[in-house]
Amino acid sequence: MPDDASYLLCAEDAAGAAFFLDAGASTCTTAENDGYWCSGAADDEKESAAAASFIAELIGGEADYSPRSDYPDQLRSRSVDPAARADSVAWILKVQVSYGFLPLTAYLAVNYMDRFLSLHRLPQEDGWAMQLLAVTCLSLAAKMEETLVPSLLDLQAITLLLLSTAESTRYIFEPQTILRMELLILTALNWRLRSVTPFTFIDFFACKVDPRGKHTRYLIARATQIILAALHDIKFLDHCPSTMAAAAVLCATGETPTLPFVNPSLAVNWCIGLAEGSAAATN
Repeated sequence: MPDDASYLLCAEDAAGAAFFLDAGASTCTTAENDGYWCSGAADDEKESAAAASFIAELIGGEADYSPRSDYPDQLRSRSVDPAARADSVAWILKVQVSYGFLPLTAYLAVNYMDRFLSLHRLPQEDGWAMQLLAVTCLSLAAKMEETLVPSLLDLQAITLLLLSTAESTRYIFEPQTILRMELLILTALNWRLRSVTPFTFIDFFACKVDPRGKHTRYLIARATQIILAALHDIKFLDHCPSTMAAAAVLCATGETPTLPFVNPSLAVNWCIGLAEGSAAATN
């Protein structure tokens, strides 16, 4: 055993760590940074080109933080229980709202869960394993993104207030059980928790349809709602995060009468590497 904490570091090289440090800094969706891509530094032509190149680089790496490509087929064939997944997603979103967690926290929890399920088969009897996985993934996501993280028991205790009578058989797991599951998930995901998500891209895409930034805050907020609502539907697992972000922004734009119509087939021109699935994802 090493005499320092170096063995706890993620299994990502220094370049990857710096890559995501920059990603987090430049795509923040706080009020102070709304419209970053629309004004200021992004006004300069060189800066705009650099921003587009940076986003293209993120798109190039997003597959490394997605479930295996055959995972949607596993759900459709029911080798992975789609109903159990849907219940877990619903629970994660309920807890996210109840605790006021960031939307990114909920998305990451589902992302970790899907990535793990695409690699490992869980026992399906009684549903306890899927519930343990959902609790553990939300715990990991909260540790990644939240400044105040409830205890593992409190994270589950709120479940009792959210459950209907029909759902009263939900399990409550001991903290040590969840911690052991955390290590199993971290190992399966190769400690890669700083994922590329649709939230990485929505600021940039929102400013593509609203360069002056007048409606950027609304577009980002509405696109966020659309992305979270889509987590239940397994058909969206066929699309990469950048495509989901583009589709969500296009949908939000269509709901804003003062913004001009954007042909979804032209959205691929927003950035190099953006897949042509944004039009299909909006349907």
